[in-house]
Amino acid sequence: MAYQVVKKSAALETLQSQLEERQGRLEALQACVVQLRETRAQQVRQLEERQAENAAQREAYETLLKQAAHQEAALRRLQEEARDLLEWLVQRKACAAAECNLRNERRERANQARVSQELKRAAKRTVSVNEIPDALEGGTRGETVPLAPAVPELLERETCEKWKRPFRSASATSLTLSRCVDVVKGLLDFKKRRGHSVGGAPEQRYQSIPVCVSARIPTQAQDVLDAHLSEVNAVCFGPNSSLLATGGADQLIHLWNVVGGRLEANQTLRGAGGSITSVDFDPSGSQVLAATYNQAAQLWKVGETQSKETLSGHKDKVTAAKFKLTRHQAVTGSRDRTVKEWDLGRAYCEPQSHLPPPSHGALHYSAAMALGFMPFPFSVPHCCALPAFLATVVFRGSRTINVLSYCNDVVCGDHIIISGHNDQKIRFWDSRGPHCIQVIPVQGRVTSLSLSHDQLQLLSCSRDNTLKVIDLRLSNIRQVFRADGFKCSSDWTKAVFSPDRSYALAGSSNGALYIWDVDTGKLESSLEGPHCAAVNAVAWCFSGNHVVSVDQGRKVVLWH
Repeated sequence: MAYQVVKKSAALETLQSQLEERQGRLEALQACVVQLRETRAQQVRQLEERQAENAAQREAYETLLKQAAHQEAALRRLQEEARDLLEWLVQRKACAAAECNLRNERRERANQARVSQELKRAAKRTVSVNEIPDALEGGTRGETVPLAPAVPELLERETCEKWKRPFRSASATSLTLSRCVDVVKGLLDFKKRRGHSVGGAPEQRYQSIPVCVSARIPTQAQDVLDAHLSEVNAVCFGPNSSLLATGGADQLIHLWNVVGGRLEANQTLRGAGGSITSVDFDPSGSQVLAATYNQAAQLWKVGETQSKETLSGHKDKVTAAKFKLTRHQAVTGSRDRTVKEWDLGRAYCEPQSHLPPPSHGALHYSAAMALGFMPFPFSVPHCCALPAFLATVVFRGSRTINVLSYCNDVVCGDHIIISGHNDQKIRFWDSRGPHCIQVIPVQGRVTSLSLSHDQLQLLSCSRDNTLKVIDLRLSNIRQVFRADGFKCSSDWTKAVFSPDRSYALAGSSNGALYIWDVDTGKLESSLEGPHCAAVNAVAWCFSGNHVVSVDQGRKVVLWH
């Protein structure tokens, strides 16, 4: 019995210890449950806060979406208004140009009728053989008053002394060809002294351009400037080599003085209305001509900040604008597939180019074109008719040429216009006729043309990453320049001859300048350093001492 009591007591103690152990674990579990409940409550509160934040952010997002929709609608309205405004502006400019052309045409018709009467009266006048040599000699050899200024005086005398000439003298039939040509030249000189531009006539040449005997290859950069607000597309030296013009996408032209190996700001020309694609100085260095993306070319006078003339008439971007060998005429090329010759005295260009065929017994008198008007039939006696080749000579002051392809660049010679195109061809146009006289195909779109000063060689740059030298006497490609690393970066990359025609210079997409020897075809030098972007254009001054390059990163670099 006692044994059982002891055994039961031991079992009871064991059970009590187990119970205590389980109670301890229960308490621990209860504490854990409390902790988990607190954690859960905390997470529930965080979830509610997050949900509240999400709701607020969703409301803000929806508000922003509504604002963006309103702003997009406003932007579309503004774009439509801007487009309508631009169309209105273009229409106004077109109307203004049409009115200006109409006024010019009326003025021309009136002047043409007057000159026609003067020429008819002059043709009916008796001409003495003994009078012509003295008059011509005085007009062509000396610097005194030539034959042409005497024309109005002779016409006046004709009216006063008509009663003294009861019959026509046979001496009129004895005019030789050379004398007829001298008479025409006298009329041209008479028109020039009256202050009008004469297309195709030999005008005054400017002797301010220095002659470069030997150009020096540049070796180092002397000056580096961030010259424009955006990329620089064009650069050109003035005739005296001390004045430089740069034009860029910021619609500005900056003039710089080259002084002591540095570029000093001279003047800023405004009013272009579009990105500048080309700049050029006239032979006297007193005017600047620029091509713009505003479907027009702008003319400035050096010293004046605002544009002097706007040459409007193209229907697409103007990619090139160059003076001819005088300050009174210019040529522009455009992406509208036309090249225009401009009479800068009137800021006028004829919309089309026509040459009427000569008729029997009638002369399309070159003097009429010399006086700035459209050719018109002028009847003369058969005995006084000029030979056929002289009868068809027509001097033009302005015209429009359809060139069949996008024009990227133009250059001008004495009596020729050369244009480079997107269809991989170079076309030659006689400035005295309406037709293309020659086409030279090249591989790649033509980006630039450069004519040597003696007008014997032409340098072209094209998108096949080559430069080509064309001999204009033989009309064939004389040299092709390539180099490792040289790449033409755009459709307006410009390459130039050195002033002595010994070297060809071009900039590459890697920011380097490459110089080739024209005679040997070998790469003479490559210049690297200041440019961190593609080089758009280069210029070599007429004295041969400096080179300037411009790039897509706003930089202008002067090399020496």
